[in-house]
Amino acid sequence: MRRQLGSDAGLTARMFLTMFLLAAVYLFFLAVLWQAGVSYTGIILFVGIMLAVQYYFSDRMVLWSMGAREVSPAEAPELHALVERLAALADLPKPRVAIVPTSMPNAFATGRSPKHAVVAVTTGIMQRLTTAELEAVLGHELSHIKNRDMTVLTLASFFATVASFIMQHFFYWGGAFGGRDREGRNNAMVVYLASLVVWVISFFLIRALSRYREFAADRGAAILTGSPGQLASALVKISGSMARIPDRDLRQAEAFNAFFIIPALSGNSLMELLSTHPSLERRLAYLRKLEREMEDWR
Repeated sequence: MRRQLGSDAGLTARMFLTMFLLAAVYLFFLAVLWQAGVSYTGIILFVGIMLAVQYYFSDRMVLWSMGAREVSPAEAPELHALVERLAALADLPKPRVAIVPTSMPNAFATGRSPKHAVVAVTTGIMQRLTTAELEAVLGHELSHIKNRDMTVLTLASFFATVASFIMQHFFYWGGAFGGRDREGRNNAMVVYLASLVVWVISFFLIRALSRYREFAADRGAAILTGSPGQLASALVKISGSMARIPDRDLRQAEAFNAFFIIPALSGNSLMELLSTHPSLERRLAYLRKLEREMEDWR
């Protein structure tokens, strides 16, 4: 039986507002470029190609970077069975399955679309979680696939990447911003400052959007498995285990925090405002709220 993932009106509204603010920031950025007479076609084309490569080959790049290996049903029958069952409930094509040989307990999903998706789990998470908890984690990752989060975040970050590119290559691209006379230098400075403002604002907005997508995936997992408590238990176990993982392993994995179900942080945790994920406390509170709602549904 297929299960509808449902929706959270408040969460949907916050995601919509964040996307609206991002669009407003990007329109402002384009207006500044236009007024400054910037020949930005080449920049946008270059960044577009760069993001397209990332988008279309993200699954291969992430798996390769993490040292993940795709496994067949014969190699991991229980894991494949869980993924297949959840995919059927979510009305998704069964994604490819991979295992990462590391003691760090985590899981992630990547791929440009449901038909080109892959779900990966670490050996550490399989050793630490019960079958029900692992199923809840896989439900979270399949919800990311269902919600097309890779596509959403790639599109949301497009002009932020353009702004970052301009800042990093300001002097090289200076000639494209109006020439070497005084007016041209003024235009160049306006474009640089606008790029800086756009990058800073979009950084926080994209982080907020990423956190909202995590809440949505938690909701999807709770409804797919019918047990928010199992996901809450898994999150507590994963988070607690991170403290025992060597700093070197955490630093190596930090670049992929946006993909993980729990970010790999070395040293002190970052402020939630800067994080791609909500705090553990907020996620547990949200899951408790979902559990109460699901009891009312029954």
